[in-house]
Amino acid sequence: MICIWRRRLLKLIVDGNRRPRQSLVPLIEAYTCEPTMSGKKRKATSAAKVASAKQQKLVPTKEEKQKAGGWLHDLVTQQRSENQEMKFNKKRCRFISDTEKIKQGSEGVLYWMLRDQRVQDNWALTYAQRLAVKENLPLHICYCLDVPKSELSTLRHYNFMLKGLEEIAKECKTLDVQFHLLHGSAEEVVPGFVSDRSLGAVVTDFSPLREPLQWLEDMKKTLPKDIPLIQVDSHNIVPCWVASPKLEYAARTIRGKITNLLPEFLTEFPLVEKHPHTATRTAKPVDWDKLLASLQVDRTVGEPEWAKPGTKAGMAMLESFIDVRLKLFDNLRNDPNANALSQLSPWIRFGHLSAQRVALQVKHSGKSTGHSITSFIEELVVRRELTDNFCFYNKKYDSVEGAYEWAQKTLKDHAKDKRPYLYTREQLEKAKTHDKLWNAAQYQMVSEGKMHGFLRMYWAKKILEWTSSPEEALSTALYLNDRYELDGQDPNGFVGCMWSICGIHDQGWAERDVFGKIRYMNYKGCTRKFDVARFEQKYCPKNL
Repeated sequence: MICIWRRRLLKLIVDGNRRPRQSLVPLIEAYTCEPTMSGKKRKATSAAKVASAKQQKLVPTKEEKQKAGGWLHDLVTQQRSENQEMKFNKKRCRFISDTEKIKQGSEGVLYWMLRDQRVQDNWALTYAQRLAVKENLPLHICYCLDVPKSELSTLRHYNFMLKGLEEIAKECKTLDVQFHLLHGSAEEVVPGFVSDRSLGAVVTDFSPLREPLQWLEDMKKTLPKDIPLIQVDSHNIVPCWVASPKLEYAARTIRGKITNLLPEFLTEFPLVEKHPHTATRTAKPVDWDKLLASLQVDRTVGEPEWAKPGTKAGMAMLESFIDVRLKLFDNLRNDPNANALSQLSPWIRFGHLSAQRVALQVKHSGKSTGHSITSFIEELVVRRELTDNFCFYNKKYDSVEGAYEWAQKTLKDHAKDKRPYLYTREQLEKAKTHDKLWNAAQYQMVSEGKMHGFLRMYWAKKILEWTSSPEEALSTALYLNDRYELDGQDPNGFVGCMWSICGIHDQGWAERDVFGKIRYMNYKGCTRKFDVARFEQKYCPKNL
């Protein structure tokens, strides 16, 4: 209440005082009512600084660098400590194996890390540690490194992943948790590892994608029958199987279900603390630089400068979002020239950062940003968890056959329509089209590993318009997205392309050539949304 009256008083002073408004900045800052972890008050951002945040580069702005004081790290550390004794919600886990009791005489518990590559804010690891503590056993973590021979295996992705794993290994050492990097596919190496180490239970995290689900089934078959295999959804705030038992049609059909469950699941995390039971057999050390240098991956797709791997870097990006960009999100999130997005998708995709942690801190620390919080939570929680629902319950999540019947019919009816332009995959990959905006978006993705969300829709829809069939369009869009986007090979990417090309989670629109009833986007419409020429000038090189 005191803060409200102070703000009202300051408004009267600002409106009525004849002195220049700048002279009141120190006074306003002195009465800003946003406490941080340390009990100090964070300074309000001046109008000039807000304006400077509206630049388009992905690299940190001057304001972000100035504000990167680490307040979020201290705050989160305290929050975890204060919730150390909180109960684990067992709805977050499900038993894959027939047995549920840990094997007697075991020498440890294993967390098979998969999608959620972090130590703290990880419900699967929390469950594994509590199970190990209950049984007075050491705790082990393993990650299975298996690099497929594919155009999608790039240095961009593996550099980001391995450097994140290196950070995990260092943190595990301080916690007396053994981190093992295993080489080979999980179903081939984990069962032998479990037997060799006499481990009594395997806990893993959740992914709705085809390959990880198959790994899980194979693991169930190859693990000894007396070893429980438990899966914990650490990626979604509301566990996927709890949010809905079926394929949801659209955001409107799942929003209420998730919203009603948030009071139960959007909780703080307990601290993963130093493990009280030491393993007699420790993990082999890893030469991370040597390992990265030896990987057989496509090194022409290199790592972008703006995105540093690991949980620490992800938390720093979250802090800068709360301090600088969140207030711009509601009004400017669809403007590719504005630096208004969170930029957190790579860290969430690799599990370096928990979406639940992001939601908690945005709601806790961004209270003065108004509608931006509501808009951001809608995208972070409802829309993102809807993509996991789609991939989990629709096995054809990356195929035109996985689209709704109306969409399949309309695409088929217009499959033979004359295209205004036809481009090969190579031409599209090299941004060799007639459309400067599309070329600029493609170049941004290739060079930075991140395309603005609004342009991803336009980009994918134009691929439908410029390729010979919907099947080719979807295949090309997924290839480009998964090869170049740091957050590629993820449910968000699959559903984003399926929404744009196949109408998933959308409705039928006015019928037109090529698109049929699929929602249409064009260049002129983009010019009404943002300064297209400015974006083209930034990202469309002259030699394209």
